[in-house]
Amino acid sequence: MLEKTTRINYLFDFYQALLTPKQRNYMEMYYLEDYSLGEISEVSNVSRQAVYDNIKRTEAMLESYEEKLHLYSKFKNRVVLIKELETIVPKEFTELLHKLHQLKDID
Repeated sequence: MLEKTTRINYLFDFYQALLTPKQRNYMEMYYLEDYSLGEISEVSNVSRQAVYDNIKRTEAMLESYEEKLHLYSKFKNRVVLIKELETIVPKEFTELLHKLHQLKDID
């Protein structure tokens, strides 16, 4: 469950601009603020089932965006490569290491 939550949080970070305000709001409350479905339904004045359906549809949309754009998988690959580079670059190349850290911090 934690792995799924982490994945959805990353996908949300990458693709939230493609969601409607309502979808963003539900996803933020559910995944970032840890609201329950019941709490979201009370705040939004809709049924718990409507919140559940919206979240599940939005999760599917995020996965669909990832299948097409691959932003999250590219990010993960970049992080792995940067970590590998950090371990093989001799410490005397501090400027190169500094640039690698800057590259890592861009995301």
